[in-house]
Amino acid sequence: MNRYPLWKYAILLVALLVGVIYTLPNLFGEAPAVQVSSARATVKVDASLVVRVQQVLEVAGLRAEFVLFDGNSVKARFSDTDLQIRAKDAIAKGLNPDLSDPSYIIALNLLSRSPSWLTSLRALPMSLGLDLRGGVHFLMQVDMKSAITKKAESLAGDCRLLLRDQNVRHAGISREDETVVVRFRDQTALLAARKVLGEELRDLQWTESQDGDQVKLSGILKSEVAKRVQEAAVKQNITTLHNRVNELGVSEPVIQQQGSDRVVVQLPGVQDTAKAKDIIGRTATLEVRMVDESIEAAAAAGGTGPVPFGAERYTERNSRPVIVKRQVILTGENLTDAQTGFDSQTQEPTVNLTLDAKGARIFKDVTRDNIGKRMAILLFEKGKGEVITAPVIRAEIAGGRVQISGRMSSTEAADTALLLRSGSLAAPMEIIEERTIGPSLGAENIAKGFDSVLYGFAAIAIFMCAYYMLFGTISTLALGFNLLLLVSVLSMLQASLTLPGMAAIALTLGMAIDANVLINERVREELRNGSSPQSAIHNGYERAFTTILDSNVTTLIAGLSLLAFGSGPVRGFAVVHCLGILTSMFSAVVFSRGLVNLWYGRQKKLKGVSIGQVWQPAPQTVAKT
Repeated sequence: MNRYPLWKYAILLVALLVGVIYTLPNLFGEAPAVQVSSARATVKVDASLVVRVQQVLEVAGLRAEFVLFDGNSVKARFSDTDLQIRAKDAIAKGLNPDLSDPSYIIALNLLSRSPSWLTSLRALPMSLGLDLRGGVHFLMQVDMKSAITKKAESLAGDCRLLLRDQNVRHAGISREDETVVVRFRDQTALLAARKVLGEELRDLQWTESQDGDQVKLSGILKSEVAKRVQEAAVKQNITTLHNRVNELGVSEPVIQQQGSDRVVVQLPGVQDTAKAKDIIGRTATLEVRMVDESIEAAAAAGGTGPVPFGAERYTERNSRPVIVKRQVILTGENLTDAQTGFDSQTQEPTVNLTLDAKGARIFKDVTRDNIGKRMAILLFEKGKGEVITAPVIRAEIAGGRVQISGRMSSTEAADTALLLRSGSLAAPMEIIEERTIGPSLGAENIAKGFDSVLYGFAAIAIFMCAYYMLFGTISTLALGFNLLLLVSVLSMLQASLTLPGMAAIALTLGMAIDANVLINERVREELRNGSSPQSAIHNGYERAFTTILDSNVTTLIAGLSLLAFGSGPVRGFAVVHCLGILTSMFSAVVFSRGLVNLWYGRQKKLKGVSIGQVWQPAPQTVAKT
C-alpha cells in the first residue's frame, strides 16, 4: 500500500543530484577576473583572442586559473586581486600598443569560483541584480514623435523622387509635423500624382483638400505603420544600447523595454554614473566615401609614401590600411535599413542596404560614374573612423537598394548589418529616472536576505520537528529539498536574483510547509477515526492532495498575473514565486511521501507512527435510569 516502485526513487535521486550540482556554484562565491571586450565596432572578439591573452600572461609571468571565451568577451580568472590588477596592466599593454587609441576594453570583473567540472556542465551561479550587487539604474524615455517625424521626412523625399521620375508636376512638397503635403496647381496633376503615390507609397493614407487657389494631397502614416515604426525604434535603440554598454565591461547588463516607449538600463557593478551616461548617450555615424586608388595612395597604403592631398588613411577589419577620399558621398542619415541575405548567383552572404530617396539618387549617380572602383563604408565613433567594408562597384545601382558582398561569412554579414543598422539611435532618448546603488548597500542586502531565509527555515524546522516528531522531520527534509530545487532551477535558467526574489524565496518556504501541515493533520485525523497506521498514511496523502492542488493552483494564477502585467521588481518576485509553487508541489507530495514510504512502507505489522500527540475524544457514557 505505501511502497514506491524503484523508478520513482530513481527519479527522486536524479532530481536530488541535479539540484545539488546546479546549486553548488552559488556556494563558491566570486573571484577577481579581467574581462577583454571590443572597444571598436569593427574589432571582433572571438575564441582566437583567448590564445593571445594566454600568451600575454605567460610572457608577464602571471598565472590565471583559466581563460575562456563567453561569446562576447574573453575573461581570465585569478586567485587574488593583486594578480588581477597586474594582469589588467599586462593585457592592456599587450593588446593595445597605442593606449590613446585602444582596440580592446580591459576591465576588472568578478567570476564564480566554481570548479571547472561544474562550469563544463553549464552549472553557473545566479546573477545578482542591481539591488544586491550595486550599480547604476536608468529609466529612459524614447521620443516616439521624433521617430514618426523621421519616417515622414524620409517618405517626403521618396515622394519627390517618384514624382520627378514619372514627370508629374507639382507646386512643392513639404512636411508638416507628421504629415507629407504635396501641392498642385490643377486637378489633373493631382489625380496623376495620387495614382503614382497610392501605388508606391502604401504606408501613407492620402486625402485631397483645397488650399487657396491650389489643391493638395496630404499623406499621413497609417496607424499600423506608425505603430510598427515606433516598435522598430525602441528595438533598434535597445540594440544600440547593448553595443555601447559593452565598452563599460559590464558582465551582465539588463537592458529591456518597459511599456511601449520606455527602456530600463541596469548596469550592475558600475559606480561611475558620468561614464555610464557618456557611453549610453554617445552617437555613431556612418559615411560612404570613394577609395583613392592613385599611385600615390597605393604607396601611402604600403607605408612608403605620404597620404595624398584630399585623402585620409583608415584601416579595415583585417588591419589593412585603406586610403579614402575626404569627400563624403552619403551619411547614415540616408540609410533606412540593413539586413542580411545571400547573393542569387554565388550564394555568398551579403548585406542588403535600403536608402531613402535622396540617398538612392546620389548612389545611382556615383555608381554609374565609378564602375570598377572601390567604395568604402566607414563607421565613426567618438571621432574615430574605421572601414567596415570596401567593395568594388560592379554596375550602376539604382532604386535605393545596395548589396554589399565579398568573402564574408554569415556571422560577419549579420554583424555588419547590425553595425550599420544600429550605429546610432533610431530616436532620441531622455533619462527620466536615475539611481545609483553602492556596493556596500548591495552586500548588506545580500546578508539580510540570506539571514531572512536562514532564520525562517530554522524556525519552521524547529516547530515542525517539535510538533509532528518524525513526520515533522520528514517535512523539514522535504522543505530543504524544495529550497535546493528552487535555487537549482533559478541557476539553470540564469535568472537574475534581486531583493524581491529573495523575499519570494522566504515566502515560498512558508507556503511549501503549509502543504506538509495539511498532510500531517490529515494523517492525524485518519488515526483519530480508528484507521490503521498504514491506511492512515495512505488516506492522509490521497485526501490532502486535492486541497493542496486547489490552493496552489489559485496561488499560481495570482503569480502568473503578476508575471504577465508586472514589471521590474514585481516581475522578479513573480518569477521566483511561480517556480517556488511548482517545486513545493513536487517536494511536499512526492518527495516527503517517498521518505515516509521508505521508513514505514516495509513494516507489515505497523502498530503506530511518530506524528506527535493524536487527540482522541473520550468515549461518551450513557446514564442509566
